[in-house]
Amino acid sequence: MVKEILFEDFLKVDIRVGTIIEVNDFPKARKPAYQLHIDFGDLGIKKSSAQITDLYTKEDLLNRQVTSIVNFKPRQIANFSSECLVLGIYNEEGNVVLLQASKQIKNGEQVK
Repeated sequence: MVKEILFEDFLKVDIRVGTIIEVNDFPKARKPAYQLHIDFGDLGIKKSSAQITDLYTKEDLLNRQVTSIVNFKPRQIANFSSECLVLGIYNEEGNVVLLQASKQIKNGEQVK
């Protein structure tokens, strides 16, 4: 069953498109993950820890546009502050498939 929310609740979530400009291994994470640096245009560069190592290499991710929630409170993961949540969907194998726009979007554009 899908839990309903009010439209006002949705408006509180700031979802933006950004480009991954740096990808690093994250050996201190409990589950395999990358440290991402994402350019959100006028919002600046935000960091994210992402458990996407099963389907994506660092080379696959560099310069890829992703969709992220940018207004979460930063979360400390080991020695890394994750400032945004990169959005994806679990596939049948339990791996995260990234959500992304079908066309190139200006960094920082908001999903509406």
